[in-house]
Amino acid sequence: MLEKVALSFLKGMGPVRVHAALAKLADPKDFFHLSLHDLKQLTGFTHLQLANMDRPNALISAEIELEACDKKGIVPLFFQDESYPRRLRQCPDAPIVLYQKGNADVNARRVIAIVGTRNFTEYGKELVKELISDLKDAKPVVVSGLAMGIDALAHEACLKNDLPTVGVLGHGLNDVFPTKNWPIAQKMLENQGALVSEYSLFSTPVRENFPVRNRIIAGLCDAVVVVESKERGGSLITAEFGNDYNRDVFAFPGSVKQRHSAGCNALIRQQKAHLITGSKDFLSMMGWNHSMLSTQKTLFLELNPDEKNVLDLLKRYESLFLDELSDKCGLPTSQLMGLLLTLQLKGGVLNLGGGKFSAL
Repeated sequence: MLEKVALSFLKGMGPVRVHAALAKLADPKDFFHLSLHDLKQLTGFTHLQLANMDRPNALISAEIELEACDKKGIVPLFFQDESYPRRLRQCPDAPIVLYQKGNADVNARRVIAIVGTRNFTEYGKELVKELISDLKDAKPVVVSGLAMGIDALAHEACLKNDLPTVGVLGHGLNDVFPTKNWPIAQKMLENQGALVSEYSLFSTPVRENFPVRNRIIAGLCDAVVVVESKERGGSLITAEFGNDYNRDVFAFPGSVKQRHSAGCNALIRQQKAHLITGSKDFLSMMGWNHSMLSTQKTLFLELNPDEKNVLDLLKRYESLFLDELSDKCGLPTSQLMGLLLTLQLKGGVLNLGGGKFSAL
Protein backbone atom coordinates (compact mmCIF):
# COMPACT_ATOMS: atom_id res chain seq x y z
CA MET A 1 0.00 0.00 0.00
CA LEU A 2 2.98 2.33 0.54
CA GLU A 3 3.57 3.11 -3.14
CA LYS A 4 -0.17 3.37 -3.80
CA VAL A 5 -0.61 6.07 -1.16
CA ALA A 6 2.64 7.76 -2.22
CA LEU A 7 1.12 8.41 -5.66
CA SER A 8 -1.21 10.96 -4.04
CA PHE A 9 1.79 12.83 -2.58
CA LEU A 10 3.66 13.34 -5.86
CA LYS A 11 4.15 17.01 -6.62
CA GLY A 12 2.36 18.34 -9.68
CA MET A 13 0.36 15.13 -10.15
CA GLY A 14 -3.41 15.32 -9.87
CA PRO A 15 -5.75 12.30 -10.18
CA VAL A 16 -6.16 12.58 -13.96
CA ARG A 17 -2.41 12.57 -14.63
CA VAL A 18 -1.82 9.69 -12.21
CA HIS A 19 -4.59 7.64 -13.88
CA ALA A 20 -2.98 8.24 -17.26
CA ALA A 21 0.48 7.28 -16.02
CA LEU A 22 -0.66 4.09 -14.28
CA ALA A 23 -2.42 2.94 -17.45
CA LYS A 24 1.07 2.59 -18.96
CA LEU A 25 2.66 0.74 -16.03
CA ALA A 26 2.35 -2.90 -14.97
CA ASP A 27 2.35 -2.07 -11.24
CA PRO A 28 2.02 1.14 -9.16
CA LYS A 29 5.36 0.27 -7.55
CA ASP A 30 7.05 0.84 -10.91
CA PHE A 31 6.51 4.57 -10.54
CA PHE A 32 8.90 4.61 -7.60
CA HIS A 33 11.36 1.84 -8.40
CA LEU A 34 12.08 2.34 -12.11
CA SER A 35 14.85 4.69 -13.18
CA LEU A 36 13.88 8.14 -14.42
CA HIS A 37 15.02 7.09 -17.89
CA ASP A 38 12.77 4.01 -17.97
CA LEU A 39 9.86 5.90 -16.46
CA LYS A 40 10.25 8.63 -19.05
CA GLN A 41 10.12 6.06 -21.85
CA LEU A 42 7.00 4.39 -20.45
CA THR A 43 4.93 7.39 -19.34
CA GLY A 44 5.97 10.14 -21.72
CA PHE A 45 6.79 12.59 -18.90
CA THR A 46 9.94 14.63 -19.33
CA HIS A 47 13.00 14.05 -17.15
CA LEU A 48 12.39 17.43 -15.45
CA GLN A 49 8.72 16.65 -14.73
CA LEU A 50 9.64 13.32 -13.16
CA ALA A 51 12.41 14.85 -11.09
CA ASN A 52 10.09 17.60 -9.80
CA MET A 53 7.57 15.00 -8.58
CA ASP A 54 10.01 14.24 -5.74
CA ARG A 55 9.38 10.51 -5.50
CA PRO A 56 11.56 9.94 -2.39
CA ASN A 57 9.66 12.49 -0.29
CA ALA A 58 6.33 11.13 -1.56
CA LEU A 59 7.28 7.73 -0.13
CA ILE A 60 8.29 9.30 3.19
CA SER A 61 4.98 11.22 3.39
CA ALA A 62 3.05 8.06 2.57
CA GLU A 63 4.82 6.12 5.32
CA ILE A 64 3.93 8.79 7.89
CA GLU A 65 0.34 8.86 6.59
CA LEU A 66 -0.11 5.10 6.80
CA GLU A 67 1.24 4.95 10.34
CA ALA A 68 -1.13 7.72 11.45
CA CYS A 69 -4.09 6.12 9.69
CA ASP A 70 -3.39 2.80 11.39
CA LYS A 71 -3.49 4.46 14.81
CA LYS A 72 -6.76 6.24 14.00
CA GLY A 73 -8.55 3.26 12.44
CA ILE A 74 -8.62 4.92 9.01
CA VAL A 75 -8.40 2.76 5.89
CA PRO A 76 -6.86 4.06 2.62
CA LEU A 77 -8.75 2.78 -0.44
CA PHE A 78 -6.68 2.68 -3.65
CA PHE A 79 -8.65 3.20 -6.85
CA GLN A 80 -7.53 -0.07 -8.45
CA ASP A 81 -8.50 -2.17 -5.41
CA GLU A 82 -11.79 -4.06 -5.09
CA SER A 83 -12.67 -2.17 -1.90
CA TYR A 84 -12.59 1.21 -3.67
CA PRO A 85 -16.07 2.67 -4.41
CA ARG A 86 -16.97 1.14 -7.79
CA ARG A 87 -19.17 4.05 -8.86
CA LEU A 88 -16.49 6.61 -8.06
CA ARG A 89 -13.91 4.59 -10.00
CA GLN A 90 -15.83 5.35 -13.21
CA CYS A 91 -15.17 9.09 -12.85
CA PRO A 92 -12.14 10.37 -14.80
CA ASP A 93 -11.01 12.57 -11.90
CA ALA A 94 -11.60 10.02 -9.12
CA PRO A 95 -9.11 10.40 -6.28
CA ILE A 96 -6.20 7.96 -6.39
CA VAL A 97 -6.66 7.27 -2.68
CA LEU A 98 -9.85 7.71 -0.67
CA TYR A 99 -9.51 7.56 3.11
CA GLN A 100 -12.38 5.97 5.05
CA LYS A 101 -13.20 5.90 8.72
CA GLY A 102 -16.20 3.78 9.69
CA ASN A 103 -17.95 0.66 8.44
CA ALA A 104 -20.42 1.96 5.84
CA ASP A 105 -20.47 -0.07 2.62
CA VAL A 106 -19.37 2.40 -0.06
CA ASN A 107 -20.20 -0.31 -2.61
CA ALA A 108 -23.73 -0.86 -1.35
CA ARG A 109 -26.42 -1.86 -3.83
CA ARG A 110 -28.13 1.53 -3.58
CA VAL A 111 -26.42 4.83 -2.79
CA ILE A 112 -27.96 8.30 -3.03
CA ALA A 113 -26.68 11.79 -2.27
CA ILE A 114 -28.92 14.34 -0.57
CA VAL A 115 -27.62 17.91 -0.63
CA GLY A 116 -28.89 21.43 -0.20
CA THR A 117 -28.41 24.88 1.21
CA ARG A 118 -26.96 25.73 4.61
CA ASN A 119 -29.75 28.25 5.24
CA PHE A 120 -32.75 25.95 4.86
CA THR A 121 -36.42 26.73 5.45
CA GLU A 122 -38.99 24.72 7.35
CA TYR A 123 -40.19 23.48 3.96
CA GLY A 124 -36.76 22.04 3.18
CA LYS A 125 -36.45 20.50 6.63
CA GLU A 126 -39.75 18.65 6.26
CA LEU A 127 -38.81 17.45 2.76
CA VAL A 128 -35.59 15.88 4.06
CA LYS A 129 -37.31 14.17 6.99
CA GLU A 130 -40.13 12.79 4.85
CA LEU A 131 -37.89 11.66 2.00
CA ILE A 132 -35.48 9.71 4.19
CA SER A 133 -38.26 8.21 6.29
CA ASP A 134 -40.03 7.01 3.14
CA LEU A 135 -36.81 5.60 1.66
CA LYS A 136 -36.19 3.37 4.66
CA ASP A 137 -37.56 0.21 2.99
CA ALA A 138 -35.33 0.73 -0.05
CA LYS A 139 -32.32 0.59 2.31
CA PRO A 140 -29.98 3.01 0.53
CA VAL A 141 -26.72 4.36 1.88
CA VAL A 142 -27.13 8.15 2.02
CA VAL A 143 -24.19 10.42 1.20
CA SER A 144 -23.85 14.11 1.99
CA GLY A 145 -21.21 16.67 2.90
CA LEU A 146 -21.63 16.97 6.69
CA ALA A 147 -22.01 20.72 6.29
CA MET A 148 -24.46 22.87 8.22
CA GLY A 149 -28.01 22.92 6.89
CA ILE A 150 -29.57 20.30 4.62
CA ASP A 151 -26.46 18.09 4.78
CA ALA A 152 -26.57 17.80 8.56
CA LEU A 153 -30.35 17.30 8.49
CA ALA A 154 -29.94 14.42 6.03
CA HIS A 155 -27.33 12.69 8.21
CA GLU A 156 -29.49 13.15 11.33
CA ALA A 157 -32.61 11.82 9.58
CA CYS A 158 -30.66 8.72 8.53
CA LEU A 159 -29.62 8.12 12.13
CA LYS A 160 -33.26 8.32 13.24
CA ASN A 161 -34.29 5.85 10.53
CA ASP A 162 -31.41 3.38 11.00
CA LEU A 163 -29.95 4.08 7.57
CA PRO A 164 -26.16 4.12 7.12
CA THR A 165 -24.89 7.52 6.07
CA VAL A 166 -21.55 8.73 4.72
CA GLY A 167 -20.07 12.19 5.17
CA VAL A 168 -17.61 13.42 2.51
CA LEU A 169 -15.17 15.90 4.03
CA GLY A 170 -13.13 18.62 2.37
CA HIS A 171 -10.18 18.07 4.72
CA GLY A 172 -8.40 15.28 6.58
CA LEU A 173 -10.28 12.81 8.76
CA ASN A 174 -8.41 14.02 11.84
CA ASP A 175 -11.05 16.72 12.26
CA VAL A 176 -14.63 17.65 11.43
CA PHE A 177 -15.54 21.05 10.04
CA PRO A 178 -17.66 22.74 11.15
CA THR A 179 -16.77 21.51 14.64
CA LYS A 180 -20.42 21.83 15.64
CA ASN A 181 -21.07 18.66 13.63
CA TRP A 182 -18.63 16.49 15.62
CA PRO A 183 -21.50 14.87 17.61
CA ILE A 184 -23.32 13.95 14.38
CA ALA A 185 -20.13 12.50 12.92
CA GLN A 186 -19.54 10.40 16.03
CA LYS A 187 -23.09 9.00 15.93
CA MET A 188 -22.66 8.21 12.23
CA LEU A 189 -19.55 6.17 13.00
CA GLU A 190 -21.35 4.36 15.81
CA ASN A 191 -24.27 3.43 13.52
CA GLN A 192 -22.56 1.73 10.54
CA GLY A 193 -21.83 5.05 8.85
CA ALA A 194 -18.54 6.49 7.66
CA LEU A 195 -16.49 9.59 6.96
CA VAL A 196 -14.44 9.72 3.76
CA SER A 197 -11.94 12.16 2.28
CA GLU A 198 -9.33 12.32 -0.45
CA TYR A 199 -7.18 14.59 1.70
CA SER A 200 -4.29 13.59 3.95
CA LEU A 201 -5.16 13.00 7.58
CA PHE A 202 -3.24 16.15 8.49
CA SER A 203 -4.98 18.45 5.95
CA THR A 204 -6.87 21.37 7.46
CA PRO A 205 -10.09 22.91 6.08
CA VAL A 206 -9.40 25.14 3.07
CA ARG A 207 -12.24 26.93 1.29
CA GLU A 208 -11.12 25.79 -2.16
CA ASN A 209 -11.34 22.12 -1.17
CA PHE A 210 -15.07 22.02 -0.57
CA PRO A 211 -16.30 22.56 -4.15
CA VAL A 212 -13.73 19.98 -5.29
CA ARG A 213 -14.92 17.37 -2.78
CA ASN A 214 -18.45 17.71 -4.18
CA ARG A 215 -17.37 15.59 -7.15
CA ILE A 216 -16.83 12.72 -4.70
CA ILE A 217 -20.36 13.12 -3.29
CA ALA A 218 -21.74 12.82 -6.83
CA GLY A 219 -19.33 10.07 -7.84
CA LEU A 220 -20.16 7.79 -4.92
CA CYS A 221 -23.86 7.55 -5.68
CA ASP A 222 -26.51 6.38 -8.13
CA ALA A 223 -28.53 9.60 -7.81
CA VAL A 224 -28.22 13.14 -6.48
CA VAL A 225 -31.21 14.80 -4.79
CA VAL A 226 -31.14 18.57 -4.30
CA VAL A 227 -33.63 19.64 -1.66
CA GLU A 228 -33.20 23.42 -1.42
CA SER A 229 -30.63 25.65 -3.09
CA LYS A 230 -30.14 29.30 -3.84
CA GLU A 231 -29.05 30.47 -7.29
CA ARG A 232 -25.47 29.60 -6.40
CA GLY A 233 -24.08 27.07 -3.98
CA GLY A 234 -22.24 23.84 -3.39
CA SER A 235 -25.30 21.68 -4.00
CA LEU A 236 -25.57 23.01 -7.56
CA ILE A 237 -21.92 22.10 -8.10
CA THR A 238 -22.73 18.58 -6.89
CA ALA A 239 -25.67 18.43 -9.30
CA GLU A 240 -23.42 19.52 -12.18
CA PHE A 241 -20.94 16.78 -11.33
CA GLY A 242 -23.85 14.33 -11.17
CA ASN A 243 -24.85 15.21 -14.70
CA ASP A 244 -21.24 14.99 -15.89
CA TYR A 245 -20.95 11.49 -14.38
CA ASN A 246 -24.26 10.28 -15.87
CA ARG A 247 -25.95 10.12 -12.48
CA ASP A 248 -29.68 10.66 -12.09
CA VAL A 249 -30.23 14.15 -10.67
CA PHE A 250 -33.45 15.18 -8.90
CA ALA A 251 -34.67 18.43 -7.38
CA PHE A 252 -37.66 19.49 -5.32
CA PRO A 253 -39.44 22.54 -6.79
CA GLY A 254 -40.25 25.55 -4.66
CA SER A 255 -42.01 28.89 -4.82
CA VAL A 256 -40.75 31.21 -7.55
CA LYS A 257 -40.68 33.92 -4.88
CA GLN A 258 -38.53 31.88 -2.49
CA ARG A 259 -34.78 32.41 -3.02
CA HIS A 260 -33.98 29.16 -1.21
CA SER A 261 -35.61 27.29 -4.11
CA ALA A 262 -34.17 29.35 -6.97
CA GLY A 263 -31.38 26.85 -7.64
CA CYS A 264 -33.71 23.84 -7.67
CA ASN A 265 -36.16 25.58 -9.95
CA ALA A 266 -33.31 26.48 -12.32
CA LEU A 267 -32.08 22.87 -12.45
CA ILE A 268 -35.58 21.70 -13.37
CA ARG A 269 -36.14 24.52 -15.88
CA GLN A 270 -32.82 23.79 -17.59
CA GLN A 271 -33.62 20.06 -17.66
CA LYS A 272 -30.60 19.32 -15.48
CA ALA A 273 -32.75 17.60 -12.86
CA HIS A 274 -35.95 15.58 -12.68
CA LEU A 275 -38.76 17.25 -10.75
CA ILE A 276 -39.87 15.22 -7.73
CA THR A 277 -42.41 15.98 -5.04
CA GLY A 278 -41.63 13.05 -2.76
CA SER A 279 -40.23 9.55 -2.40
CA LYS A 280 -42.87 8.01 -4.66
CA ASP A 281 -41.57 10.00 -7.64
CA PHE A 282 -37.96 9.20 -6.79
CA LEU A 283 -38.47 5.45 -6.27
CA SER A 284 -40.49 5.16 -9.47
CA MET A 285 -37.92 6.98 -11.62
CA MET A 286 -35.08 4.94 -10.12
CA GLY A 287 -37.01 1.69 -10.56
CA TRP A 288 -36.47 0.85 -6.88
CA ASN A 289 -40.12 0.11 -6.15
CA HIS A 290 -40.39 -2.93 -8.45
CA SER A 291 -37.93 -5.33 -6.79
CA MET A 292 -40.41 -8.11 -6.02
CA LEU A 293 -42.11 -7.86 -9.40
CA SER A 294 -38.74 -7.98 -11.17
CA THR A 295 -37.63 -11.06 -9.26
CA GLN A 296 -40.82 -12.95 -10.08
CA LYS A 297 -40.68 -11.89 -13.74
CA THR A 298 -37.11 -13.02 -14.39
CA LEU A 299 -37.78 -16.47 -12.94
CA PHE A 300 -39.59 -17.30 -16.18
CA LEU A 301 -36.94 -16.05 -18.61
CA GLU A 302 -35.09 -18.66 -20.64
CA LEU A 303 -31.41 -17.79 -20.27
CA ASN A 304 -28.16 -19.39 -21.32
CA PRO A 305 -25.31 -19.51 -18.72
CA ASP A 306 -23.68 -16.26 -19.88
CA GLU A 307 -27.00 -14.39 -19.88
CA LYS A 308 -27.83 -15.71 -16.42
CA ASN A 309 -24.42 -14.64 -15.11
CA VAL A 310 -24.84 -11.12 -16.46
CA LEU A 311 -28.36 -10.79 -15.09
CA ASP A 312 -27.33 -12.13 -11.66
CA LEU A 313 -24.54 -9.55 -11.48
CA LEU A 314 -26.92 -6.71 -12.36
CA LYS A 315 -29.37 -7.87 -9.68
CA ARG A 316 -26.59 -7.99 -7.13
CA TYR A 317 -25.27 -4.51 -7.87
CA GLU A 318 -28.51 -2.75 -8.88
CA SER A 319 -26.71 -1.20 -11.87
CA LEU A 320 -23.27 -1.43 -13.47
CA PHE A 321 -21.32 0.39 -16.14
CA LEU A 322 -20.34 -1.64 -19.19
CA ASP A 323 -16.65 -1.88 -18.30
CA GLU A 324 -17.47 -2.81 -14.70
CA LEU A 325 -19.75 -5.57 -15.95
CA SER A 326 -17.07 -6.76 -18.36
CA ASP A 327 -14.52 -6.99 -15.53
CA LYS A 328 -16.86 -8.85 -13.22
CA CYS A 329 -18.17 -11.42 -15.71
CA GLY A 330 -14.88 -11.87 -17.56
CA LEU A 331 -16.34 -11.23 -21.01
CA PRO A 332 -15.08 -8.74 -23.61
CA THR A 333 -17.31 -5.70 -24.13
CA SER A 334 -17.99 -6.70 -27.76
CA GLN A 335 -19.55 -10.01 -26.64
CA LEU A 336 -21.19 -8.39 -23.64
CA MET A 337 -23.03 -5.83 -25.76
CA GLY A 338 -24.67 -8.66 -27.70
CA LEU A 339 -25.76 -10.37 -24.48
CA LEU A 340 -27.14 -7.13 -23.08
CA LEU A 341 -29.13 -6.46 -26.26
CA THR A 342 -30.61 -9.96 -26.07
CA LEU A 343 -31.48 -9.48 -22.40
CA GLN A 344 -33.13 -6.15 -23.20
CA LEU A 345 -35.28 -7.82 -25.87
CA LYS A 346 -36.22 -10.55 -23.39
CA GLY A 347 -37.27 -7.89 -20.87
CA GLY A 348 -34.61 -8.69 -18.30
CA VAL A 349 -32.28 -5.68 -18.60
CA LEU A 350 -32.73 -1.92 -18.89
CA ASN A 351 -30.23 0.41 -20.60
CA LEU A 352 -29.97 3.43 -18.30
CA GLY A 353 -27.84 5.43 -20.73
CA GLY A 354 -24.26 6.54 -20.34
CA GLY A 355 -23.06 2.95 -20.64
CA LYS A 356 -24.91 1.85 -17.49
CA PHE A 357 -27.33 -1.10 -17.22
CA SER A 358 -29.67 -2.53 -14.59
CA ALA A 359 -31.85 -5.58 -14.12
CA LEU A 360 -35.56 -5.03 -14.66
